[in-house]
Amino acid sequence: MADKLSGYRILILETREEAQFSRLLAEQGADVLQCPMFIIHDAPDPAPIEAWIRRSIDRPFDDLVLMTGEGLRRLMKVVRRIGLEQEFITSLGATRTFARGPKPGRALREIGLEPKVTTETPTSEGVAEILKRVDLTQHRVGLQLYPDKDHGTLTNAIKAQGADVDTVLPYIYDAQAADTNIIEAIEEMANGRVDAIALTNANQVRRLIDAAESRGFDTKLREGLARTQIASVGPAVSDALRAHGLRTDIYPADDAFFMRPLISAMSIALGKTPPRATCEDRGAQSFD
Repeated sequence: MADKLSGYRILILETREEAQFSRLLAEQGADVLQCPMFIIHDAPDPAPIEAWIRRSIDRPFDDLVLMTGEGLRRLMKVVRRIGLEQEFITSLGATRTFARGPKPGRALREIGLEPKVTTETPTSEGVAEILKRVDLTQHRVGLQLYPDKDHGTLTNAIKAQGADVDTVLPYIYDAQAADTNIIEAIEEMANGRVDAIALTNANQVRRLIDAAESRGFDTKLREGLARTQIASVGPAVSDALRAHGLRTDIYPADDAFFMRPLISAMSIALGKTPPRATCEDRGAQSFD
């Protein structure tokens, strides 16, 4: 697949794994335009995170639901700072872990562990569906949350199964800091200087639309998307696009909802037409 994306300019909105996604695309010859939707910060008050960690060590959870790989990595940053890394890893090893898709699983493997269960669909609904199949009566369930998502439905569903839910939110998003970059990216699409936009989570769709509407660029955004191939990593992203009256042009084959299958699908789809957008210098680019 090497160089199959040579000459194509691809806009990515990935925040948590931006560097990896950019590298994978660049390896295939793509000109990568990076525009993170959010800036990620540690939670401003570390006390609740530290307390949650200590509870998980003092009495390991029966079950732990990891919603994002970023969440576990942020938790590991805290446990290392407070000197409880090995104790925390040991407690996780004694816990049945549920990963919302592949990203939390990769974060677990970074510390030598494997998820007990990985959801078939990387959404909150997918997590709820998996948990319905197991007995959670009187279980203590740790639930790692992530920002900009109402987790009330999932939390209540777990409680309805007779479990005690203990939540932790280890990081926050700074959305406003990225608005200027988002508008510049919309301009690039509207001017026909982007061949494809690659969307890797549903929040990116909502963020893109919210930023455009707040700056009066909603019409220009839709004009830009009409000129640009829209690549979706999986069902959650495509559902979000559909909810806003937008289409999915490129989708991974065989329900493989990861970055590499998405890149493969993009190379096939884009290869059917010559690149419209060219850059003088190849390689990853970003908005400052």
